[in-house]
Amino acid sequence: MIEVAIAGAAGRMGRTLIEAVEASSAPIKVSAASVLAEDPALGADIGLLALGRPLGVLAEASFETKFDAFDVLIDFTSPEASLQHLALCCQAGKAMVIGTTGFAPENLAAIDDAAKKIPIVMAPNFSVGVNLCLQLLRKAAAVLGDDVDIEISEAHHRFKKDAPSGTALKMGEVIAETLGRELKEVAVYGREGSEPERDRKTIGFATVRAGDIVGDHTVTFASLGERVEITHKASSRMTFASGAVRAAEWVSSKPAGLYSMQDVLGLVD
Repeated sequence: MIEVAIAGAAGRMGRTLIEAVEASSAPIKVSAASVLAEDPALGADIGLLALGRPLGVLAEASFETKFDAFDVLIDFTSPEASLQHLALCCQAGKAMVIGTTGFAPENLAAIDDAAKKIPIVMAPNFSVGVNLCLQLLRKAAAVLGDDVDIEISEAHHRFKKDAPSGTALKMGEVIAETLGRELKEVAVYGREGSEPERDRKTIGFATVRAGDIVGDHTVTFASLGERVEITHKASSRMTFASGAVRAAEWVSSKPAGLYSMQDVLGLVD
């Protein structure tokens, strides 16, 4: 039986992760959970929070005394919290699944270093559909090449803090890499006012934050006579949670290293 810990168990994604673990047909269960020290859910049975029935696992403020209680930690919290959990997992030799986005470059370097000690699956999006779209984007970019203008638009709920989304940036990275470009050199984040004619080499990003949108992403490849659009729309957080549970099961038996959801799904050549 694979035992998993859920960080941020009282949040929207945390509760969905608990549901996903319980719904999984894999030999996996929730064995530990954390919430913020000031959260009213501290000390509560996390099953009551997410499922309306007890699981016998109480929400705690830290995993420091729970090293023996789990094999894999799933974290969709914040960069600051995720880095704290990363340090604990390195100390205890536990695997980790990281769905948090918005990391600074130095944070990503710390995660790279940690992956020399423990197995980590890190992805901006754990949806199977999104990861399939990444493969389609590679193909589209390779075929259409420099003959099209490329724009990426994304929309999320009002509570999402980072913009553009990690998924949108990953899409941009995949396209830029395929075309032999550096995303940091060609990305355009929003447009306003009068500008020169669009540079064909640029990759544009547009961001919407509104209501309860779970996550929409569209990449447009447009020429003067036609356009190709690759779109993914998520209607439930369960699609991300189910992918994360799949990643947790997969990474539990892997050696130290930094893996992606593409690895989990066998999409890497």
